[in-house]
Amino acid sequence: MNALDITEVARRSGVPASTLRFYEEKGLIASVGRRGLRRLFDADVLERLALIAMGRAAGFSLEEIARMFAPEGRPRIDRRMLSAKAEQLDKTIRELSAMRDGLRHAAACPAASHMECPTFRRLLRGAASGATGARSRKRLPPR
Repeated sequence: MNALDITEVARRSGVPASTLRFYEEKGLIASVGRRGLRRLFDADVLERLALIAMGRAAGFSLEEIARMFAPEGRPRIDRRMLSAKAEQLDKTIRELSAMRDGLRHAAACPAASHMECPTFRRLLRGAASGATGARSRKRLPPR
């Protein structure tokens, strides 16, 4: 058995020891024993931590990630959940793109005051009504 102590796992993964203990408490990872007061983990915990990091970066909650790990420890992919998350990310990308475009317009707008700019005022109305995404982006004139 190629066991790594918690300090080595933290060093290799970039995940703080406190987070490793929290993940263990939540059942996302499991230690295989102790060396003195230090937890020991199988080396494959590094791959599991990478999967957790990927899931977190994609916006999955720890609970959603935990459901993807079967009791025997191998990932169980819920393809519908992945597809739904991809759709959410697409929506977020559209909204952030519209926000970016609005900020760029505001930064380069030749109007004396942003409040005098018709495009900026449309962006304000869209923000107030929650309208984002492609509709807002289409309203911006070319730079």
